Amino acid sequence: MPYRTRTYIAADWTNDYDVVEHLHKWNDSEYWSLSFSDAHDLMKAYDYSLNCTIKKSLKSRLDASKVFVIIVGKNTAQLTAGGCRYCPRYSGYWHTCSSNYTVDHRSFIEYECEKAIEANIKIVVLYRSTTIDKSKCPSCIRNLGQHISLYSAKNGELFWNYSAVKEAIK
Repeated sequence: MPYRTRTYIAADWTNDYDVVEHLHKWNDSEYWSLSFSDAHDLMKAYDYSLNCTIKKSLKSRLDASKVFVIIVGKNTAQLTAGGCRYCPRYSGYWHTCSSNYTVDHRSFIEYECEKAIEANIKIVVLYRSTTIDKSKCPSCIRNLGQHISLYSAKNGELFWNYSAVKEAIK
């Protein structure tokens, strides 16, 4: 078992990547004192990789992580990208694909959440909202971990909830 020192960030990379970038901005800034070592810096997965090889890479990153952070936006619970049925090598009839990998119908998000649970690492759920709406969260972690709103509202303005995020991640 590797030594767990990293923070793993999961998100809908199409719609919520700006939040991931904001967390990195806090992490890289000398002004903000958020400090984490991103598990995704360990190795890169490429868009042209097969879903099964991407999942193998995700598992290696999760194995090195002590904190699992998932950003929950409006579409997170419905994401399907990553399931073998979307892979060109999936035949639909066997327990392995033409590349000899085990068929796995879970989306990348479902896979990441379930692997975080199996690894028994700290789970932090950040909602891209001023409220916590667990119906938008993947079902397997709805009642696990610490759930936090990323924003607070004051006089009609939205503010980042930095102190709660920092406290949860540390």
